[in-house]
This record gives sequence, C-alpha cells and structure tokens, in this order.
Amino acid sequence: MLVSRPPIALLTIFVALVAAAGSYSLWGDPAGTATAQTQAAPAAPSVDVAPALGKTLIDWQDYSGRLEAIDRVDIRPLVSGTLTAVHFKDGSLVNKGDPLFTIDPRPYAAEVDRAEAQLAAARARVAFTASELARGKRLLAENAIARRDFESKRNDAREAAANVQAADAALDAAKLNLGYTEIVAPVAGRVSRAEITEGNVVAAGATSTPLTTLVSVSQMYAAFDVDERTYLKYMSPARVSGAPVPVQLGLANEENYSREGVVQSVDNRINTTSGTIRVRAMFNNADGSLLPGMYARIRLGGTEPHAAVLVEERAIGTDQDKRFVLVVDDEGRTVYRRVSLGASQGKLRVITEGLQAGERVVVNGLQRVRPGEIVAPNLVSMEDSPQSTPTATTAATTATSTTATTTASIN
Repeated sequence: MLVSRPPIALLTIFVALVAAAGSYSLWGDPAGTATAQTQAAPAAPSVDVAPALGKTLIDWQDYSGRLEAIDRVDIRPLVSGTLTAVHFKDGSLVNKGDPLFTIDPRPYAAEVDRAEAQLAAARARVAFTASELARGKRLLAENAIARRDFESKRNDAREAAANVQAADAALDAAKLNLGYTEIVAPVAGRVSRAEITEGNVVAAGATSTPLTTLVSVSQMYAAFDVDERTYLKYMSPARVSGAPVPVQLGLANEENYSREGVVQSVDNRINTTSGTIRVRAMFNNADGSLLPGMYARIRLGGTEPHAAVLVEERAIGTDQDKRFVLVVDDEGRTVYRRVSLGASQGKLRVITEGLQAGERVVVNGLQRVRPGEIVAPNLVSMEDSPQSTPTATTAATTATSTTATTTASIN
C-alpha cells in the first residue's frame, strides 16, 4: 500500500511558522514584559493620612492628686457614760444637727436638779443676809450695834451674792453636760460606721476612741503638687493679678474631665525636697460620687486661648530622644518631620514646632512606611480616623510617647 507524503514545500512552511511563533513569544510579547516589570516594582503601601488640626485652645498642665473632704470631724464624747442609742445607719447621709448617739442622760439630769437646788439655797441666803444688813444699818444709826457686827453682816451679804453666782454657773455647767449626752452632727455630710455600739461605756476627752467619723460631701477638695516652673509661669502671675485659673477634674474611670472647679488655695512655700508647691482646688459634688481619698486627674489651665496645631498621639513616632511625624507631600512621598510636643488635649497632642495646620500626617500605618517612600494615602479626619490594633512595635512606641507626654506636660 502506498502512503501519501505531504509535499516538502508545506513542511518547510509549517516549520518556519512554528519557529516564528516561538521567537515572538520569547522576544516580542509586550504582556510578558509588563508582568515582569510589575513583579519587580511592588504596589505602594496604603496608609491613612489626616490633615493636622488648627484650633484655638488653652494649654493644660496634667497632674495627679487625691480628693480631700472640706470638713472632716472625728465624733468623740464630751462626757462619760453608757451609750444608750445609735441614731444612724452606717455610711448614711446626715444633716447638720441630726442626732448621732445618746449617752445615758440620767446622771447628768440629776446633777442639773442638784445644781438648781443649790442655786435656790444661795438665793434664799441672799434674801436673808440682805434683810440682816438692812436691820444692821438701822441699829448702827441708833448706836445699838457695834461697828464690828455691822461689818460682819455686810460681809455675809456679799458672800451670799457671790454664792448665787457660783450656783448659777454650776447649773449652767450641769445643763451643758446634760446637753452633751445627745451627740449631734456638727456639719452635714456622710458618716462612717459606728465604732462603739449601744451598751458600751465611753470616756470623755480628746484621747478617747472616736465614736464615728463625719465628712462633708457637698463640695470636695482636690490636692495636687505643681512644679516650680509651672508655678512661676502660670500660678504666680494669676495670684498677683487675681485672674481665675481654670482647673478640671477627671476620675480614674473617666477618659475626659467631667468637672470644672476653682483653685481654692496655694501653699505658702516650695517643698525643697521635691521642688513642688501644694495646690488645692475645690469642686462641687452634688451627686455625691466624689469620696475623700479618691485618685484624681487634674488639668490646670496655663495660658490664654491661642492658635495651636494638633495631631493624634499615635501619629507621633519616637526616634531615640526625638519625636517625629511623617508628612505626605503632593507627590505622595513621605517626609520626616521632627516635632516638639506640647500638652495633651484628650486623644490629641499639641505640636509646638515642626508642623503646620493642614499638612497631611500619617495616622495609621506609621510602622509600615519609611521616610522618602511613595505611599497610597487614604484621607481621613484627624479626630475620626479609625483605630487599629497596635502591634508590639506600636505598643512600645505608644508607651514611650506617653512618658514623653507626661514630661512635656510637667516641664
């Protein structure tokens, strides 16, 4: 059987086409070249950027302190006796004049009765000696009595009058001691627990065991220490001019400062050991949530309102002892900016040098980019930018920045 063979000319053309196709795929494919170039140049990293805020604000200095009661009274008995009644519940609020304890009043009531009897006897003696003195005067005028006897009668009248005064004072003292058997609240506030209960004998005196403790709650002091530099810069001029110094209070479970108060007093000397001066501010406590001894975060207003530039705390990086931010320019390239920090304003930090309001600052993704790198900026608001979960690197940076914040605020 004869097998047909393809013409030699057709085989030659087919081989030429295959060779040409291979050569085109290796050297003439523009798509292959583009893919290789894309793999060689990775996409720019995406970061959140926000314009630096420009605001008019007051520089606040941050301090830590403790709350103190304006009035604190240790309730001690002023007379001795048996405690017969406790009139309050532990930890309750009382008004000024409310009864707290009762000491058995019977012995002191008997003392009042005895003093009243002595006063009546003294007054009767006065009446008798006055009558004798009047008779002695008549007899003396008639020379019917010796001068010595007359002087004796006059002296008896004077002693009787003095005895009336002594008996009257003894009666007042007895009534006072009787009143001390009813112990009342000297100020309005909150009482502690009853340290001594009914049936126990209590002793009078300043060294006796307190029956309870009473603290006022309508207003509260916050005591804190101000460094000498801050005092000289802000507090001293305010004391001379009489201008009020704004002060705010925040509790341990609050992020912001919920109460505003006034500086009530500044100590009269600098503590040479710590280089600080004691300041006491007063805050209203209408809701009764403030208790003596609580930890307090204090913000002290240091300046008049002025223009300032603010960025988020997490936008600030640490470079050894320097602080910096990354600014994205018009070409999408990050620029290293060394900055000087001011006081904290909530989650924001004042930038005193190195940044202008409106410049775009990297607020999220700072750890993924380097200065001079092209980035893909995602514009967000400085105050509303999303929070990211901090990595170990950012957590360490945040801790360092927090330390710098405290130092900057105090210094």
